[in-house]
Amino acid sequence: MNEQTPYEALGGEAGVRELVDRFYDYMDTEDRAGGVRRMHARDLRVSREKLFLFLTGWMGGPDLYVQKYGHPRLRRRHMPFAIGKQERDQWMYCMRKALADMPIEDLQRQRLERAFAATADHMRNQPEQDAD
Repeated sequence: MNEQTPYEALGGEAGVRELVDRFYDYMDTEDRAGGVRRMHARDLRVSREKLFLFLTGWMGGPDLYVQKYGHPRLRRRHMPFAIGKQERDQWMYCMRKALADMPIEDLQRQRLERAFAATADHMRNQPEQDAD
């Protein structure tokens, strides 16, 4: 039996779009995500579309981002932004909330959370801050 890809488990294009919209809705409204929200343009339309295109391929669907923009080079594209533990954690807070809203099995949600966490941690480009 073939296991569903995350793309299929989310319901294909519509599910990925819903996840992205929920993610950015949380980022836009949750005070706890203020730092990472300020890294984005006031209008989130372009960010929403790029994340949708990227996640579609990343989750096992069509490689829409690569077709439109080429290789994602995620870390390099995020280098202009100071991303430390706080920004990573704010991003993950929004993504965990968005995933919790999605009608997928717990095992699939856990797998996605782990994959998102690894990717978000890889985006960090700031040294650890010592606690005062």
